[in-house]
Amino acid sequence: MKLHYSKGIANTPSVDVERRKKYLAATFVTCVVLSLVGGTIHVLQLGANRMHDMRGKAQIEMHEEKNHVRAAGEDFYRQVEHEYGKKQITSYSVAEADALLTPEQWQDVAAMVTIPAGEFIVGTDSGRADVQDRPQHKVSLRAYQIDKYPVTNAQYARFVAATGHRPPLHWPQGKIPPGHELHPVTMVSWFDAKRYAEWAGKRLPTEQEWEAAARGADGRRWPWGDKMDPSRLNTYYQVGSTTKVGAYPSGASPYGVMDMAGNVSQWMADDFLPYAGSEAPKDLFQAKAAQLPTSGADRSMKVAEFVTTDERYKILRGGSWKSDPFSTSSYHRNFSWPNFASDFFGFRCVKDLTS
Repeated sequence: MKLHYSKGIANTPSVDVERRKKYLAATFVTCVVLSLVGGTIHVLQLGANRMHDMRGKAQIEMHEEKNHVRAAGEDFYRQVEHEYGKKQITSYSVAEADALLTPEQWQDVAAMVTIPAGEFIVGTDSGRADVQDRPQHKVSLRAYQIDKYPVTNAQYARFVAATGHRPPLHWPQGKIPPGHELHPVTMVSWFDAKRYAEWAGKRLPTEQEWEAAARGADGRRWPWGDKMDPSRLNTYYQVGSTTKVGAYPSGASPYGVMDMAGNVSQWMADDFLPYAGSEAPKDLFQAKAAQLPTSGADRSMKVAEFVTTDERYKILRGGSWKSDPFSTSSYHRNFSWPNFASDFFGFRCVKDLTS
């Protein structure tokens, strides 16, 4: 029998050479696949370990997660259903609301701080700041008073009891969650905040007034200075919820105003408009609304397109317990639809000083 020879393999029939080549190729492919599978398992294991680590550091229990983590915009739809729902919600009587705090506590949460007349720095020229926060400029303000703290749940309960206003949707059976009487009220829209301020004989602050009270005459970046210090505020999920007003005394502004950074983002009286000389795109300041999908495919996939409107957003200041720490800068301008409410939206009030 005549034999064929192949380089590196002597006295081997050509059929065996081909068979061995196939075995080698199959072995190589198998090794590659096993390596990929092993790598994938390793990555998944790393991910699982990371999730376990994150759960261990979380401030909420996993079975409570649904009450804390919601899809973007979900709060709005929950709020609409709550505001316009037919179900009648009973809340506090006036006497019950008055009994929520001691006389000393009522006196403390009602405190206001006088901001003297003067010239104040507003905005920033920092290239790292959001475009709506620029440019830096100065404003002259008359003296006024501002709430020392954000409006608390207990104070809002008095308003609800006195006026019959609908309580926030996250109050079980229309009552404040136990132990949260001195936390800032949340799940309030701009309209809710405005009605409360009018009932209290006050008004919502302008963003210039708010920023002056937070930054002081020297225009510092945060109420305490120009360096971020996470021990001075409740932000970036380090607590996982609101905290009692005044819980961070070292975070006070130069005038002694509390919770001007973190805890809750606070509604301003103003529309969201550009500063003079702003280079921000004009459409940033145009409120956008979701347009209902027209095609069946888009409807089934719940795809919506956002279109600009002639309406205006309202401004929110101060950042919150959920915010990126740098979004708590006193010059930072956040914004939202005035009828939106969220578990990190709150407010405080101001009062004009009579001459």
